[in-house]
Amino acid sequence: MSDVKVTINDIARMAGVSKRTVSRVINNSDKVGKKTKELIDKIIAETGFVPDKQARGLASSRSYLLGLVYDNPDALYIDEVQRGVLDYCSNGGYELVVHPCSYKSEDLIANVLSFVKRSKLDGIVILPPASEIDELGATLDDNNIPYIRIVSGRSENAENFVVSNDGQAVFELVDFLITLNHEKIAMITGPMNYRSSKERFSGYKVATEKAKLNLPQNYVVEGTNQYISGIECANVLLDLPERPSAIIANNDEMAAGALKVAVAKGIKVPEELSICGFDDNLLASRIMPQLTTARRPVRQMAKAAAKKLIAKIENGNPSVIVEEVVVAPKVVIRESTAALSPKT
Repeated sequence: MSDVKVTINDIARMAGVSKRTVSRVINNSDKVGKKTKELIDKIIAETGFVPDKQARGLASSRSYLLGLVYDNPDALYIDEVQRGVLDYCSNGGYELVVHPCSYKSEDLIANVLSFVKRSKLDGIVILPPASEIDELGATLDDNNIPYIRIVSGRSENAENFVVSNDGQAVFELVDFLITLNHEKIAMITGPMNYRSSKERFSGYKVATEKAKLNLPQNYVVEGTNQYISGIECANVLLDLPERPSAIIANNDEMAAGALKVAVAKGIKVPEELSICGFDDNLLASRIMPQLTTARRPVRQMAKAAAKKLIAKIENGNPSVIVEEVVVAPKVVIRESTAALSPKT
């Protein structure tokens, strides 16, 4: 039957069962005996049968659609998240619908609810900074909408979160710079109303205080996580009478902006100025010099989020649902950092 599209009726006939039984197997129902399920699974594999998503959804009262809600200007980050979610959900027959939103919008929560209902989604993955809004999570709970929030910093409720330990990663970046004899370490933070920015700044603050660096307040400048913001903030830092010897940026985009400013001012990187980013997106390894950064396993986090979300939707694998997923970004050392030259 390789040249003919196999239908659910064909599978039922070959297995000697009803169409309803085949449908139950496709939808992972526990109402089918083990031997019957194994037989039907074998026939499906041998024939290459692909269930019709619309019919499958009607049979299970699900759409097999997941949503991705985000407000993030970093296209490379969003692409990695989508790939991670699809790595897992496509194997289960789920599709992904993306929805950009405005984090600062007064009707954000209503907008997300409308998106879920309009698109008939089974559940959603929410990215920072929208994922940092507790009221949004509470509203989704009230409406019985399954969700997973990807956030920075630890959380008490593992069921609804995938967490990145960003503060520890920045602590390690600072510690690494100190081993290179840097003491004048500045930071370009992200928007400080973002949880992720606060977590990363906390790592910087703890590390610099532990090392008793006693840095001036103007060594910390708030950015917007965009390339142009990195340029603006680096101009501020590098025009200081006593400029820093190292800059840690909240993400790779702003670190690239800082590198551009250094080049324009004739400041040698890394001989006179070390620059670090965060995320390790494609940009970090494609600019010159390549960026030292903290590699956040974005695709791994997104895949874990999809796994937990589908487990919640299908009300199975309780151990997956309650599993605490905390990933630790790793410092990646490249060309943009070095020990201070004797002249500095």
